[in-house]
Amino acid sequence: MKTQKVWFITGASRGFGLEIARAALAAGDQVVATVRSNPAQLAVTLDNHPNLSVVQMDVVQEDQVQTAVQQSIARFGRVDVLVNNAGYGMVTAIEEATDAEVRRQYDTNVFGLLNVTRAVLPYLRQQKSGHIINISSLFGYDTVPGWGLYGSTKFAVEGISKGLAVELAPLGIHVTAVAPGLFSTDFLSTDSYVAAKTIIDDYQETVSQMRSGADALHGNQPGDPKKFAQVILQVANTDRPPLHLPVGKDAVAMYQNNVAKMAQDIEAWLPVATSTDHDHRVAA
Repeated sequence: MKTQKVWFITGASRGFGLEIARAALAAGDQVVATVRSNPAQLAVTLDNHPNLSVVQMDVVQEDQVQTAVQQSIARFGRVDVLVNNAGYGMVTAIEEATDAEVRRQYDTNVFGLLNVTRAVLPYLRQQKSGHIINISSLFGYDTVPGWGLYGSTKFAVEGISKGLAVELAPLGIHVTAVAPGLFSTDFLSTDSYVAAKTIIDDYQETVSQMRSGADALHGNQPGDPKKFAQVILQVANTDRPPLHLPVGKDAVAMYQNNVAKMAQDIEAWLPVATSTDHDHRVAA
């Protein structure tokens, strides 16, 4: 018999967050869905489901995060699955992005994830159970021009997930970094990602093509977000979940290509890379 779970899902107004919330409710679970604005609209979108609690929360505002988690515990008594989904993309050459633009990207995609994780973990530790699912990206394995800074936030998510996994395993808490490829969400719509205000002509053949390409690709991505949500449910309901999981043929290919390139570099430079130990002293 399936045990009812309580989900805490950030960035649930649309895209992956919305589909995961919808799938979890359909599976008979209870869901706390967080949004930055207009919680009433999401409640209507999800048919005012009796197992749903919609909470207004911005992941970059730590006081809001703490309050939202406390309200969720008061409503449902526990959290079983935390889905750190909130985030956005930025198309820019690394040189083009200002300090403020980079910090906003990291505030949401990295520090916001940490805010929510810190707020939920005391309850998971008390339960000695739970599962943290961090939504990464295929760009958390490798990158393409224009997505380097966004990808770096997802590299951080992968690293944070690895660190959490080894720290939390003895406490009965699982961690999974899920790296989706390109799915037909609103991620590539012009109101879901940002472009740096500065444009440098020298990046015309690389980054500028990606800027126009993102708009052209929107609506033509290969992945079905409803199927992605079912993968998340399957991961959350297994006794031995993976630490890293690329989802989508493109994400798997990105992972495999990156591993192959790294292996080639290391093999080519192996004599140099292993030449740095102290010389052995001959005993007198």
